[in-house]
Amino acid sequence: MARAGLTPARLTQAGAELADEVGFDEVTVSALARRFDVKVASLYSHVRNSEDLRTRIALLALEEMADRAADALAGRAGKDALTAFAAVYRDYAREHPGRYAAAQMRLDPETAAASAGVRHAAMTRAILRGYDLTEPDQTHAVRMLGSVFHGYVSLELAGGFSHSAPDSEESWHRILDALDALLRNWPTS
Repeated sequence: MARAGLTPARLTQAGAELADEVGFDEVTVSALARRFDVKVASLYSHVRNSEDLRTRIALLALEEMADRAADALAGRAGKDALTAFAAVYRDYAREHPGRYAAAQMRLDPETAAASAGVRHAAMTRAILRGYDLTEPDQTHAVRMLGSVFHGYVSLELAGGFSHSAPDSEESWHRILDALDALLRNWPTS
């Protein structure tokens, strides 16, 4: 019988909220038990251990971002799609820093293949089809975009751009312009 209305979904949501408050690295079954004012053992019928909880949070974050990205991309192509897609990642990271960190968690191959990460890759490739990229260039571009988005967002969240002019918002738009130009003139091998 579920104690205090606890379910795997409720624990995952609470764990995601905790990650946003204290950081993903601080999320454990013990920390979650304290949040619900229950004994740790009472959570083990819902999650196997802290790694299971963290994996569930990562899957939730990937799903949330994929849903946002799908909505943002609807009816868009080219630079408009690229900009909307990039904004999803940046906005999500700003709103949910712990969940964003969770989305970067390395998943085992089977879990990753069943996750919304597959949707992220498919949406990125759909954007790149608008730039007429084919393989292997498309894969190189997927990796480049992921690296640039994640790198910029991570540095920005850490305060890396807060101490100098121009404003990071201006840099963000310049970077997106540069990515669009690069994708339009992708070097052939």
